[in-house]
Amino acid sequence: MAGRFCGVLALLAVFLSGLDASRPAIHQELSNIFNELWTLDVNRMTPATDYTISVQGRANYVTQGSHVVTDRASQPLFSNVNEIKLQNITTFTRLMKLLDNYERSTGVAERVTTEEQTEMNLFLDAVLDTEVMKRAHRYLVSKGQSNSNLRIFKNQLRLIWFNLYHRKRNSALDSCGFEHVFVGETKSGSEIIGFHNWVQFYLQEKSTHLDYKGYKARDHDLPDHDDHVLNLQFSWHGLVKPVGSAFIGTSPEFEMALFTIVFLMNTERSTTVLVNVDQCQMELVVIRHGRSLGTAYPKLLSSNSRHVSHH
Repeated sequence: MAGRFCGVLALLAVFLSGLDASRPAIHQELSNIFNELWTLDVNRMTPATDYTISVQGRANYVTQGSHVVTDRASQPLFSNVNEIKLQNITTFTRLMKLLDNYERSTGVAERVTTEEQTEMNLFLDAVLDTEVMKRAHRYLVSKGQSNSNLRIFKNQLRLIWFNLYHRKRNSALDSCGFEHVFVGETKSGSEIIGFHNWVQFYLQEKSTHLDYKGYKARDHDLPDHDDHVLNLQFSWHGLVKPVGSAFIGTSPEFEMALFTIVFLMNTERSTTVLVNVDQCQMELVVIRHGRSLGTAYPKLLSSNSRHVSHH
């Protein structure tokens, strides 16, 4: 009996060590495939060359639903973006066409016109044509999560990202994963939900609908102008997002590939994986809405290998 009890204790010790609440273990296999995708992401914009950001001050704590916020950044986050380059990359141009197709209030029906349906199809075709999504597809096929047939895989992506559903109870079909993650939505006229894409951030900031308020980070971990993931605070159409997060400069196919893999490799309603991508340690959070995506975002833990020296 004692031997068995020690076995239980050992198991308990292993279990408790796995409960280091602040840090789950690095998911090495996903880190490996994501770094492959990172290397393949030729459409990624290069900091200081293709765009310049200015992170400025650390944002204050703000409660969700509050409209009162101190602006810790007098300048925009994006001081410039090479729009000519953006306009010459098919996945970016087709993404930008999609961004204005959605009604930002939850509870308001999304009416998808045939033109918008075509734009969505063209966007998915462009994404599927990239080396990033081709590699992600091969990985998912090898894991038994996707069909090797491209048409079936495209339908799978459409179901995950573009299938309309009810985000607000008892309302019309008012949302989809793509709208939530890439476009952003508002809820009950009082808070911003979703909105995790840098191109939409840049375009909304440029049209003055959005005001960047400052970055969010732990004390020792100041963001850098070349960080590819940022945690940030902003207002949009007068509403405040106390803490948002986004990849910066990455291509839409890279973001879709990462989140699609996390979505399909897990079955829980909410999944958080800890990965190292390039020089960043981040959590990728994916929450499902039935067979579609509810939300997905990166959460930067540390960047530029700073996590190597700060344990």
